[in-house]
Amino acid sequence: MSLHKILKIIVGILSVVGVIFALMIMSGNEGMIDNMMYVTYVVLALILALVLVYVIKGLFAGDIKKTLLSVGAFLVILVISYAMSSGTDLDLEPFTSKGVDITEATSKYVGAGLYAFYALAIIAIGAMALSGIKKIFNK
Repeated sequence: MSLHKILKIIVGILSVVGVIFALMIMSGNEGMIDNMMYVTYVVLALILALVLVYVIKGLFAGDIKKTLLSVGAFLVILVISYAMSSGTDLDLEPFTSKGVDITEATSKYVGAGLYAFYALAIIAIGAMALSGIKKIFNK
């Protein structure tokens, strides 16, 4: 049996189990929320394992230099985003008044994540726009 067929069977089984748990939760059985969380954890673990397998397989099958350059560029964006974040990106008052323990370091991480998201979004939008412009002029 091929890997694709095995994965389709696993996806089908997990889908049926998920639907059953979702229906039980909607019917008012709140004790099933824990079971639904376990299904979520299993699905997440399977996805992470498959992603790792295919990434490692792709690394050895493809051009490792391009992959390392892409990972390096991503890490550079993360480092620049962290350096740009001041640690005062979040207003801590609404969180600390409710008893949530948020420090300036947490605020710096959140700010860095936001800056990285914005940078990556701008790069992705620019790449799509450039690709569309090239298609228009190459016709």
